[in-house]
Amino acid sequence: MSTHVPMKRTMAPDITARKGGDPIVSLTSYHAHTAAIADKHCDFLLVGDSLGMVMHGYETTVPVPLDLMIMHGKAVVRGSKRALVVIDMPFGTYEESPSVAFRNAARVMKETDCGAVKLEGGRRMAETIRFLVDRGIPVMAHIGMTPQSVNVFGGFKTQGRTVDTWTAIEEDARVVTEAGAFAIVLEAMSAPLAERITKAVAVPTIGIGASPGCDGQILVMEDMLGLSPRVPKFVKEFGAIGQAIDRAIASYASEVRARTFPSTEHTYSLKSADVASDPGAGSPAGTGAGTGRVTKKPKNQGT
Repeated sequence: MSTHVPMKRTMAPDITARKGGDPIVSLTSYHAHTAAIADKHCDFLLVGDSLGMVMHGYETTVPVPLDLMIMHGKAVVRGSKRALVVIDMPFGTYEESPSVAFRNAARVMKETDCGAVKLEGGRRMAETIRFLVDRGIPVMAHIGMTPQSVNVFGGFKTQGRTVDTWTAIEEDARVVTEAGAFAIVLEAMSAPLAERITKAVAVPTIGIGASPGCDGQILVMEDMLGLSPRVPKFVKEFGAIGQAIDRAIASYASEVRARTFPSTEHTYSLKSADVASDPGAGSPAGTGAGTGRVTKKPKNQGT
């Protein structure tokens, strides 16, 4: 007889149920330790393919491989306890056909134990979204500026800046909602359009460079912490971690060069019974005594 254990994590339907309610909070996360911190504050964590640019030095998200997403996804799931973990499907792993998308998405779900995947694209991905949802894989959609299409867009360009472009983007939102997406990311989109879409669809919209009128917000964690050298206009830096890291490393380097680190409190001394036999006992500072370092007699220097 099986035992049913209540789910302790937020699940995709819980996010959908937040439509029109308290704003949904989300950040990207790529490591277990940042996931553990963000987990206390966020409703869902996105293992975004932006990790290719933020962590691995790619110029776009296009080169990111599936294995890399799975590796970072495992870390975030291990580090978090409460938030829903959503993992981006990288470029080339879902566009070919619904069956290819299912095979890769199922692998992501099985190997990471995440709660959902995210796909970029509107109408062209509707059939795939429906195929995955019908087979037990929750899907978050992503429309507007879709970074994996940067080579088609000709750069990271804001969408919906003119009213004549709205109809196609609104249609994208309607179709992915009908296909079964539990939420939709709206990226780099004019605020009036994002607000129209938010009012029109029955699932939550998650803005990133969209509108405060969206049902929730997401940012790349490294961007909002001040770790990224350049950020888009829509990013507010809530911290200056990059500057703090620079100061800390500069201080470390200075103390190492001045031989003030490591000091006694950061080193290991001999046990009291062995102090008398310590060859460094009574020697000048820097050669063993008073530093707490365990010293060894040099080898092969005669008797």
